[in-house]
Amino acid sequence: MAHYVTTVPSSKTPEEAFAFMSDIRNFAQWDKGIIKVDQIVGDGAGLGNVFDITVKGFGGQNSVLRYTTLECDSPTNVLVKGKNWMFTSIDRVTITPTATGCDVTYDAILTANLIVWPMNIVLGRVFDKVGAVATRGLKKVLA
Repeated sequence: MAHYVTTVPSSKTPEEAFAFMSDIRNFAQWDKGIIKVDQIVGDGAGLGNVFDITVKGFGGQNSVLRYTTLECDSPTNVLVKGKNWMFTSIDRVTITPTATGCDVTYDAILTANLIVWPMNIVLGRVFDKVGAVATRGLKKVLA
C-alpha cells in the first residue's frame, strides 16, 4: 500500500475549488500521469458518477482504472475509488476555507491487488514521486 497526502493553498473560494476538484474530468489538467479521462456515467461531478482514467503504466504500458464517486459533499469533500485488475486507488479531496480562499487536501491510497500484491513493498517510493509531480500541477491550477 502507498499513501500520499498533500495540501495546497488556493486563492479560489471553496465553492470554486470544489467545482474544479469534484469533476474528475479535470484530474488530467493537474496530474501528468493521466493520459485521458472518459466519463462513463453521469455528466461532470456527482455522486455515483463513473470515469475511466487512462494512466501511464509501468514499462510503457498504459492502464485504465474505473473510478466511481462515492461521496460528493459540496463544498468540502469528494471521495472516489478507482480499480482495475492490478490496483485499487482511494482518493479523497477535502476543502477547508481560509482567510484568503481555501486549502485543498488531496489524500490518496494506492494498493496493488491480488497476484501483484508484493509490489506494495516498493509502491510507496514510486507513488511519492508521482504525487510530487501532481502536487506541482495542483499548485498551478489552484493558485
